[in-house]
Amino acid sequence: MTPSLLLLLLLAQAHGLDAPSEVAPATESAEGWHYLTRGEATTLALLPRGGVGSREGFLQVEPTLVVDGGEEFGLNVGAPVRLWLWGGEAGAGRVRREDWDSLSDWGQLVRALKLGSDASPVALRVGALEGYSLLSGHLVRRYSNRANPDYHPAGAFLTGRRGPLYVEVFASDVLSARLMGVQAEVDLAHVFTGAPPEPGRYTLGLSAVRGWGRAGGESPPVTLAHVDGTAVLVVRPGFELHVLGGWGKRSGEAGAWGAVAGVGADALTLTLDMKLRVEVRRQHGGFRQGYFGPDYELSRWNGVGTSGSSVEPALFPEGFSAYGEVEVGWDGVRLGELLQRHLYLSLAAEVFDWGRVDVDGRLALQVAGRRMEVAVNGLALGLGQLGARHLYSGELRWRFASRLYALVQGGTRLYPRADRTLRPVAFAVFGLGVDNAR
Repeated sequence: MTPSLLLLLLLAQAHGLDAPSEVAPATESAEGWHYLTRGEATTLALLPRGGVGSREGFLQVEPTLVVDGGEEFGLNVGAPVRLWLWGGEAGAGRVRREDWDSLSDWGQLVRALKLGSDASPVALRVGALEGYSLLSGHLVRRYSNRANPDYHPAGAFLTGRRGPLYVEVFASDVLSARLMGVQAEVDLAHVFTGAPPEPGRYTLGLSAVRGWGRAGGESPPVTLAHVDGTAVLVVRPGFELHVLGGWGKRSGEAGAWGAVAGVGADALTLTLDMKLRVEVRRQHGGFRQGYFGPDYELSRWNGVGTSGSSVEPALFPEGFSAYGEVEVGWDGVRLGELLQRHLYLSLAAEVFDWGRVDVDGRLALQVAGRRMEVAVNGLALGLGQLGARHLYSGELRWRFASRLYALVQGGTRLYPRADRTLRPVAFAVFGLGVDNAR
């Protein structure tokens, strides 16, 4: 399978293991294009937690078509269709209506669209956003546009580079006014001395994000801006050390600002790719770094540690915090351009001086000659506070034949309700899948 095909599968399945890594190798057509078809049939059970709600069962059918046109083009289309089997509300209909009851939900048909490569002056990516960070990540960090399980938008980000300027623009929902942002970075060395032999060592960036709040549930609009500076201090073969600092502001809120300073390190070898960041942050007047984070689409409905209020009108307590993040990719053979590896770990934690702790992590493993894939996800917010939020999930995929694999998933979800509360649900998935690469 080509690296770009792997990229499409990875983007389509939210950096997870929904795409089996051991598929039959694609054969190149006369035009140099590659194709993959896949189908899954599973059962989905939604079980109430804490005695809230009713049991629901669905047959879930999920077709997939991937078209790989090389480095400059790729397309992955398909979406799960959930057919009612038992439980739920009377007269709910054969197809689960919450999956298709808004214009934004039709965005889930496009899992991934790629136009242009990383080396292109302009490149576009469309699809699900999972763990997305807008460049420096001080406004949008580890964000998921599908944290709300009843909201299935297609997001997009556009990148452009010209001379010393690099720009990234993103939208969390291409079909509705939801969350939009931009960050521009300038290579200072390039500006003052011309194109340097090592670009990107000294950069200055400006980002702004606007939450329109008009899709996936109404919420008050919010606008944030942030200035960032980065300086690379140490460069060695396979290793880089840099320092960073920044200051941000929330529009329309007097005294709502934040500051950050930190250090980061990147290590890269033939088998290891590791990134580390440690920061000290200051929040004041309702501003916080990483405002648009992994839980944001749920916090808009009901904020962590609050009672029925969304995140926008609730002021975040003032104080300091320590933030740390590590990302590790390892492969026992060779990383190359592989995006699915023997080990992938992503872990972030923030500790606030007023007693709150947030943790977000994912671990994925390939074992048994890459024929079995195991992944676990965890999100714990507001630890040490009343109303703390916990979400966990796990997945196992086992390829037992050249084209057949078994799938097991389970975990917890939170479904928004009309009264702005969140219904806790446990889910379980079991089924089979088949693919055909050609």
